[in-house]
Amino acid sequence: MPIEEAIGVAMIVIACLAPVIIVGVIYYLKKRLEHKQILAAIQKGAPLSDLVSVRPAPAGPAWIGYVAKGVAGIIIALGISAGFRDMRILAYVIGGLGAAWLVSGLLHRRYYIKGRINGNGRSEPKPEG
Repeated sequence: MPIEEAIGVAMIVIACLAPVIIVGVIYYLKKRLEHKQILAAIQKGAPLSDLVSVRPAPAGPAWIGYVAKGVAGIIIALGISAGFRDMRILAYVIGGLGAAWLVSGLLHRRYYIKGRINGNGRSEPKPEG
Protein backbone atom coordinates (compact mmCIF):
# COMPACT_ATOMS: atom_id res chain seq x y z
CA MET A 1 0.00 0.00 0.00
CA PRO A 2 1.51 3.35 -0.99
CA ILE A 3 2.09 5.90 1.75
CA GLU A 4 -0.56 8.26 0.31
CA GLU A 5 -3.26 5.61 0.66
CA ALA A 6 -2.13 4.77 4.19
CA ILE A 7 -2.31 8.42 5.21
CA GLY A 8 -5.77 8.71 3.62
CA VAL A 9 -7.03 5.65 5.49
CA ALA A 10 -5.55 6.96 8.76
CA MET A 11 -7.27 10.33 8.26
CA ILE A 12 -10.61 8.62 7.63
CA VAL A 13 -10.25 6.48 10.77
CA ILE A 14 -9.28 9.49 12.88
CA ALA A 15 -12.21 11.49 11.47
CA CYS A 16 -14.60 8.68 12.39
CA LEU A 17 -13.20 8.31 15.91
CA ALA A 18 -12.92 12.03 16.71
CA PRO A 19 -16.61 12.53 17.65
CA VAL A 20 -16.53 9.48 19.91
CA ILE A 21 -13.39 10.72 21.66
CA ILE A 22 -14.79 14.24 22.05
CA VAL A 23 -18.06 12.98 23.54
CA GLY A 24 -16.14 10.71 25.91
CA VAL A 25 -13.90 13.53 27.12
CA ILE A 26 -16.86 15.87 27.65
CA TYR A 27 -18.76 13.18 29.56
CA TYR A 28 -15.71 12.49 31.74
CA LEU A 29 -15.18 16.18 32.51
CA LYS A 30 -18.87 16.65 33.32
CA LYS A 31 -18.86 13.72 35.76
CA ARG A 32 -15.63 14.96 37.36
CA LEU A 33 -17.17 18.43 37.87
CA GLU A 34 -20.30 16.92 39.42
CA HIS A 35 -18.12 14.85 41.75
CA LYS A 36 -16.17 17.92 42.85
CA GLN A 37 -19.39 19.85 43.46
CA ILE A 38 -20.80 17.03 45.58
CA LEU A 39 -17.61 16.78 47.62
CA ALA A 40 -17.59 20.56 48.20
CA ALA A 41 -21.23 20.52 49.29
CA ILE A 42 -20.61 17.60 51.66
CA GLN A 43 -17.69 19.48 53.23
CA LYS A 44 -19.99 22.47 53.78
CA GLY A 45 -22.54 20.20 55.45
CA ALA A 46 -25.32 20.13 52.89
CA PRO A 47 -27.65 17.11 53.15
CA LEU A 48 -26.98 14.40 50.59
CA SER A 49 -30.61 14.32 49.42
CA ASP A 50 -30.27 17.90 48.14
CA LEU A 51 -27.12 17.10 46.18
CA VAL A 52 -28.18 14.14 44.07
CA SER A 53 -30.73 15.05 41.41
CA VAL A 54 -33.68 12.74 40.96
CA ARG A 55 -33.74 11.12 37.54
CA PRO A 56 -37.05 11.44 35.72
CA ALA A 57 -39.06 8.28 35.25
CA PRO A 58 -38.85 6.75 31.78
CA ALA A 59 -41.63 7.73 29.40
CA GLY A 60 -42.75 4.15 28.83
CA PRO A 61 -41.90 0.56 29.56
CA ALA A 62 -38.25 -0.30 28.89
CA TRP A 63 -39.05 -3.57 27.16
CA ILE A 64 -40.52 -1.76 24.13
CA GLY A 65 -37.17 -0.15 23.37
CA TYR A 66 -35.34 -3.46 23.70
CA VAL A 67 -37.75 -5.23 21.37
CA ALA A 68 -37.60 -2.39 18.82
CA LYS A 69 -33.78 -2.43 18.83
CA GLY A 70 -33.81 -6.21 18.47
CA VAL A 71 -36.17 -6.24 15.51
CA ALA A 72 -34.24 -3.41 13.85
CA GLY A 73 -30.94 -5.23 14.36
CA ILE A 74 -32.29 -8.42 12.86
CA ILE A 75 -33.75 -6.59 9.85
CA ILE A 76 -30.49 -4.70 9.26
CA ALA A 77 -28.53 -7.96 9.50
CA LEU A 78 -30.82 -9.62 6.97
CA GLY A 79 -30.37 -6.67 4.61
CA ILE A 80 -26.58 -6.74 4.95
CA SER A 81 -26.40 -10.50 4.40
CA ALA A 82 -28.67 -10.31 1.35
CA GLY A 83 -26.97 -7.31 -0.24
CA PHE A 84 -23.30 -7.72 0.63
CA ARG A 85 -21.96 -11.26 0.45
CA ASP A 86 -18.49 -10.28 1.66
CA MET A 87 -19.85 -8.67 4.86
CA ARG A 88 -21.52 -11.73 6.37
CA ILE A 89 -19.46 -11.50 9.58
CA LEU A 90 -20.84 -8.00 10.22
CA ALA A 91 -24.34 -9.32 9.52
CA TYR A 92 -23.81 -12.12 12.06
CA VAL A 93 -22.62 -9.66 14.70
CA ILE A 94 -25.51 -7.24 14.15
CA GLY A 95 -27.99 -10.12 13.98
CA GLY A 96 -26.64 -11.56 17.23
CA LEU A 97 -26.96 -8.22 18.98
CA GLY A 98 -30.47 -7.84 17.60
CA ALA A 99 -31.45 -11.29 18.82
CA ALA A 100 -29.99 -10.52 22.26
CA TRP A 101 -31.95 -7.26 22.50
CA LEU A 102 -35.11 -9.01 21.34
CA VAL A 103 -34.79 -11.80 23.91
CA SER A 104 -33.91 -9.26 26.61
CA GLY A 105 -37.01 -7.21 25.79
CA LEU A 106 -39.30 -10.22 25.80
CA LEU A 107 -37.90 -11.45 29.12
CA HIS A 108 -38.13 -7.96 30.59
CA ARG A 109 -41.77 -7.77 29.55
CA ARG A 110 -42.54 -11.18 31.00
CA TYR A 111 -40.87 -10.90 34.40
CA TYR A 112 -40.92 -7.25 35.45
CA ILE A 113 -43.75 -4.93 36.42
CA LYS A 114 -43.44 -1.22 35.67
CA GLY A 115 -43.01 0.90 38.77
CA ARG A 116 -42.91 -1.86 41.36
CA ILE A 117 -39.71 -1.45 43.36
CA ASN A 118 -38.74 -3.40 46.45
CA GLY A 119 -36.68 -2.12 49.39
CA ASN A 120 -33.37 -2.77 47.61
CA GLY A 121 -34.24 -0.45 44.72
CA ARG A 122 -34.72 -3.32 42.27
CA SER A 123 -37.78 -4.35 40.34
CA GLU A 124 -39.72 -7.22 41.82
CA PRO A 125 -40.49 -10.21 39.60
CA LYS A 126 -43.99 -10.48 38.24
CA PRO A 127 -46.12 -12.83 40.35
CA GLU A 128 -46.88 -16.14 38.69
CA GLY A 129 -50.45 -16.87 37.80
